[in-house]
Amino acid sequence: MNNGIITKSAALRIALAARTMDDVDVAALATRIGDHLGLPITEEKLAKLTVADLKLMLSGEETVEPDVDPASLKLAVRQLWGDAGDVENLPKPQPYREGDMPGSLRVAVASNTEENVDGHFGSCPRFLVYQVGRGEIRLIDVRPTFITDEAEDKNSARAELIGDCQIVYVQSIGGPAAAKAVRVNVHPVKTPEGGKSEIALQRLQAVLDAPPPWLAKILGVQAKSLSRFAAEADQ
Repeated sequence: MNNGIITKSAALRIALAARTMDDVDVAALATRIGDHLGLPITEEKLAKLTVADLKLMLSGEETVEPDVDPASLKLAVRQLWGDAGDVENLPKPQPYREGDMPGSLRVAVASNTEENVDGHFGSCPRFLVYQVGRGEIRLIDVRPTFITDEAEDKNSARAELIGDCQIVYVQSIGGPAAAKAVRVNVHPVKTPEGGKSEIALQRLQAVLDAPPPWLAKILGVQAKSLSRFAAEADQ
């Protein structure tokens, strides 16, 4: 539909961008874009927007969270540009049956693009789910988060979406959202620098035999740093 104010394709792009940024009102965002670009709003005009433009439009808007994380802003701009190429580059899960990897952990990764840890917990478009064992890292599922959009509490719904995981890697996460993840026994791990999922998971894999206290608690084993005290107590 083109009603002289916005084209159908431009409206879809704005809706997708608003969904990318947690708690952003679609109508408010469309109004701001219209004020900034002028009417009608077209795909050609949206393609010229930058992250700086979007930050300027969001600032001061009561219906918009004023501190949207940089990763979400970048993804929102890509949505406004109509850049959906990322979907084609998503990794393909490998077959997995329960019990295939004894002693392994299930780990979710908040991802905006490809096989990267570059998502905010509350706005990433998907979680990549891996099984991580001492000898193997296997991607077993890709879970889109749009199914949580209509939930009354989106962060709780996202936590439930990965409730079978013990750990979730995120580039950023707010305190209330972290508490909701912990409530369903999912431990958030921040990686502000982002990067490839495989690198972050290889670091995790490397400490499975000598886990730090937080990981030992998840695994149900004694932390390496505490083992000498236990040995002394047994003497």
